[in-house]
Amino acid sequence: MINLWNPHAIGLSIGLILLTAVLLGMIHGITPDEHTWPITFSYAIGSYSSRGGMKAGFLFSLAFTFQRAIASELAFLALARFLFNGSWEYIVYSIVGIVMVGSGAYILKWNRHFHFFHFADHLPSPDSQDPRPIPMYMPLVHGFIAGWGTGAFALIVYTVLAPAMHHWYLAFLPGLFFGLGTMLMQILLGSMVGLWMEKRHLSEEDKSYVARKVSGRTLLYGGLAFVLAGFLGIVFPVIGSWQITTGIKVHNLDHLGIGFVLAVIVLFSVAWISFIKSLHEISKSKLPSSREVG
Repeated sequence: MINLWNPHAIGLSIGLILLTAVLLGMIHGITPDEHTWPITFSYAIGSYSSRGGMKAGFLFSLAFTFQRAIASELAFLALARFLFNGSWEYIVYSIVGIVMVGSGAYILKWNRHFHFFHFADHLPSPDSQDPRPIPMYMPLVHGFIAGWGTGAFALIVYTVLAPAMHHWYLAFLPGLFFGLGTMLMQILLGSMVGLWMEKRHLSEEDKSYVARKVSGRTLLYGGLAFVLAGFLGIVFPVIGSWQITTGIKVHNLDHLGIGFVLAVIVLFSVAWISFIKSLHEISKSKLPSSREVG
């Protein structure tokens, strides 16, 4: 029998083990999670369309799936002990946050030289305020990095499902199927976010402006929150034990801690404030020269 709360692999066929991985991935993809929601939301809303949101969710989870398959194989080969280091999760927070800040700064035109794989041609003048389009490779970069984060779902894949595959050449499959389950839900989430932005009663020009501003600001300020959380977690590991127990027998919902704060409270607070601020900017004037940077 499949048990998604306390999975075991003893006596299960490979098919049932992989089904367990898919179902766990689907729960992971739809429940509040700091390794998925902030990034998918930020890129999906910037696409301001259902199709674009689906694409953002797909690209992010494609790289995430690739990473989980690699880590699943490493766990089987007993080469993934670094993932269980107490500081590892906060190191990932910091790296994810830095990448988020870089992407947000690029979209908002706050930088010239720094954007991973290419350079801006010139610094924007004070009159050049429209945010840049979102580079579509960035969800891929984010997905691969964020996938190295740990949590209840990752631990189940690495310590229960992957070791049960018997042969090294099958050990990547639980991570792969977990990622595919996450992908399904992230595509759905991305399409819903993109559709919400698509349905705003704005002109295409204003919709583009608002969507990209919200995306850039959410990435920038959300990224700063991730970096801060990572730093505090490394220096004060005790913050990882600060949790509220809900009694809900669903991973990611049973205990609400720093991950929930980042994935829900910080994310939606920043996004909503950014949305209101961007609407205020376009209401002041339709002229690009009057819009504020950042």
